[in-house]
Amino acid sequence: MKKIVVATIMTMMAGSVSAQLSSSDSAQSLDKVTVTAFEQNRRLVEIPASIALINKTQLQRFAPFNVLQAFNSLPGVRMEERSPGSYRMNIRGSSLRSPFGVRNVKIYYNDLPYTTPGGDSYFNQLGFYNFNTVEIIKGPGSSLYGAGTGGVMLIRSDDKIVGNSVTLSAAVGSYGTKNFHLQAKLASGNTQQTIDYQSQYSDGYRDHTAMNRDVLSWQLKQTGEKGQFNAQFLYSNLYYQTPGGLNKREFDSASKMARPNAGFIPGAETAKAAIYQKTFYSGMSYTYKFSESFQQTTAMYGAYTQLNNPGIFAYSRAIEPHFGGRTVFQFKQKGFSAHLGAEVQQGYSNAKAYLNNAGNPTTLQTDDDIVNRTGFVFAQATVDLSEGLSITAGASLNQLKLSVTRLSTNPITIKSRKYSNEFAPRIALIQKFGSNSIYASVSKGFSPPTSSEVLPSSGVISTDLEAEEGLNFELGTKGTYLQDRLYVDASVFYYKLKNAIVVRRDTQGRDYFVNAGATNQKGFELYSSYELYRNASKTSVLKVWTTYQYYHFKYKDFVKGSVDYSGKFLPSVPKHNLLIGLDGNMKNGLYGNLTYQYIDTIPVNDANNEKAAATHLVSLRAGLRKNLGKSLRIDFYVAGENLTDSKYCLGFDLNANGGRYYNTAPGRMLVVGVEIRIKS
Repeated sequence: MKKIVVATIMTMMAGSVSAQLSSSDSAQSLDKVTVTAFEQNRRLVEIPASIALINKTQLQRFAPFNVLQAFNSLPGVRMEERSPGSYRMNIRGSSLRSPFGVRNVKIYYNDLPYTTPGGDSYFNQLGFYNFNTVEIIKGPGSSLYGAGTGGVMLIRSDDKIVGNSVTLSAAVGSYGTKNFHLQAKLASGNTQQTIDYQSQYSDGYRDHTAMNRDVLSWQLKQTGEKGQFNAQFLYSNLYYQTPGGLNKREFDSASKMARPNAGFIPGAETAKAAIYQKTFYSGMSYTYKFSESFQQTTAMYGAYTQLNNPGIFAYSRAIEPHFGGRTVFQFKQKGFSAHLGAEVQQGYSNAKAYLNNAGNPTTLQTDDDIVNRTGFVFAQATVDLSEGLSITAGASLNQLKLSVTRLSTNPITIKSRKYSNEFAPRIALIQKFGSNSIYASVSKGFSPPTSSEVLPSSGVISTDLEAEEGLNFELGTKGTYLQDRLYVDASVFYYKLKNAIVVRRDTQGRDYFVNAGATNQKGFELYSSYELYRNASKTSVLKVWTTYQYYHFKYKDFVKGSVDYSGKFLPSVPKHNLLIGLDGNMKNGLYGNLTYQYIDTIPVNDANNEKAAATHLVSLRAGLRKNLGKSLRIDFYVAGENLTDSKYCLGFDLNANGGRYYNTAPGRMLVVGVEIRIKS
């Protein structure tokens, strides 16, 4: 029945819309778009790597409450939300390492390191309007970006609109959701400033899932004859309730309930389980051009995060100040480019755990100081060998040093670990044929345990964890066909991971981590789009697009106690994931975006004896986006997500004690919103 509904809606839309998406997101522009991944600054089809892109058009296909839908429309990317504000992210992999938060994905925000020295990334501190473009490198990016086997994310918030403008956005939706955004751009000579404030609130779609987030940011860009100076500041204040996982019986019968009391273990509402998180982040960068061929960029940042978390088993408090920098020398001339640089980060954290009494800390359990220092040097060169054929070779040398001092023991306990001299190379070949290309690459990744894994909620100091090491082989093609109407980006890969870090739960349900031997991860990914119609001026276009991924991810060698999981599928990874989209934008400003997604069954434990059911999702956004004169632009829209009201999960507590794997996702959600921009 759901498939029939989807097909009917898409057929009706195709018949009624004679135009679509602006040419900025057409197949032709994808062929010409320039990306910064691997410091190449080349067209997408000229980069010998699998890179997923999110731009403003992709973000505006969905309701502006979070970026989850846009990320999940990309092949190879899975973003999870166990409750509003609680995000997890994996790229070509599972969520084995992430019971919460974003780990093993190196993130840069406006060219500054955003991932902490301890390896965690507070992705949820960024609001929807902090994202304008995102480049996602799939597979190990250690050759240029340091530790991480899961991939790299390059986020930019600047929408490149110059001059003076004011933008006001507001939206309301189901579950008491409200969103407000105000942005001011101020230009004077060669200086551009952007001040941005956004606020989001939700009552929650499930018991104990209220959320509130406020983000204030400022950016400065100043361009001179020889260089460019950038500065930024961001403050984020986030609160959200954590409802906890349900077992299969609870999920089937009362999926909107929070985790209930179970004997002496309190439920989520009794414990008042929640996250209170504040982050200050500031940085600057300067690019100096010595000549047309030679330039150098230096960036520095500082950050401070305060995190309070009353949970089911404990009340944790943490403060995490950290700072760091990155410098890159770049030389380019015809047929050759080279990059040489270094990055270093230092963090000093303190984490305390107390007994939790209805959301209040009581007896101190542990008090730990954590010191992290991570750094690497890197080099990369690209050489054009012949007409259309080029080779890129790069490598980094990484080091991580950490120590944990437990102040709550007598005598004080000190544990330390040094992961040093990890060499991470990458080599890639690409052959270009006009607007098409074929590429092949081999890359190695290195990923030591994060602070959250060395010091998990169980309180065990796990400095004996080994670093993950991954080796990735990839073959792909991308380009345009049929007079630039058809765009195709396809790749196959084989990823071998050693010492995979996976989460475990003790008898009380608290997290701890172990190395799980080796995994074999084989996959196929496809993105394609076809313009069914476009007029001569390209102001009207009708486009259909699809993404598909097939993953065959298994443990190669993993024995836990007397149980052998070798040959089992990795939890949290669907074998098949398919999206079909239809986008329409008329010359008069009317537009519509329809998306259908199929997610295959998902194993939720290592034994593979329990799986989440397959899911069908439908979303739609339609509206009027129009310029009224030279200075005023308005976008009025209605949107709906999960229109078929499917009962499913956007994230699982893998291998959870008592079978509490399930975190219910929102049901049908309807949204009405408006955006007004005034330019002078």
